[in-house]
Amino acid sequence: MKGVQVLGFKKSGKTALCEALVGHFAGRGVVPCALKCTHNAHIDKQDTDTGRFLPHCRTVGALAGKESALFWNDPRKLSDLIALLEGEVLVMEGGRDQAVCPRVLVLRDPAEAAELSDPGLVLGVFGPVRAAGLPHFETVEAVAEAVLARGFTLPGLDCAACGRDSCGALAAEILAGQATPGDCATTTVALTVHVGGRQLTVNPFVERILSSGIRGMLRELKGFGPGPIEIRIG
Repeated sequence: MKGVQVLGFKKSGKTALCEALVGHFAGRGVVPCALKCTHNAHIDKQDTDTGRFLPHCRTVGALAGKESALFWNDPRKLSDLIALLEGEVLVMEGGRDQAVCPRVLVLRDPAEAAELSDPGLVLGVFGPVRAAGLPHFETVEAVAEAVLARGFTLPGLDCAACGRDSCGALAAEILAGQATPGDCATTTVALTVHVGGRQLTVNPFVERILSSGIRGMLRELKGFGPGPIEIRIG
């Protein structure tokens, strides 16, 4: 999945850029999905029924005529949420501690660029404020073109199976042209797990444990032989 992280401090215009990007992609027939990261302790749902239920529950679901939602009463890993998203391009607002996509910065002051991101992860800067040494986008269309050309989304597992310490280290190499998204080890695992039609991200360590355990058990069954294994649980 293509992807971009939009970073900026409060009142910088980052939400407006995210909204414009998802609208632009949808208008072009490219299916977008979005992810909001916030430093607030709680997601804003004051004075709602779900907000009243959640302190007493592990999860709360909501169904409406045209929407549905699921709330967890604990923090989830970024990789858990990325695996649930459906789309061709991810627009992620915030999450500067989670480097899984190239970044576009929206600044109020040029000095903010160094606070927001390692420059090796930055695709460019959008808006009236520029930052020395970083590409600048004049229009939403220019940002969108850059995302479709160079954007990517890593799973956020930080499993180090690719030989880098983190997904952020691999992301920087991809942007520098020294690696590709295919160098992420999760793209080459031999075992895939689908739940409800959606493929889950499996890091290589878990893949090895599951693969060896399943093969070991199946070897005890009559008729077992070499070849691909398919197990379905309805």
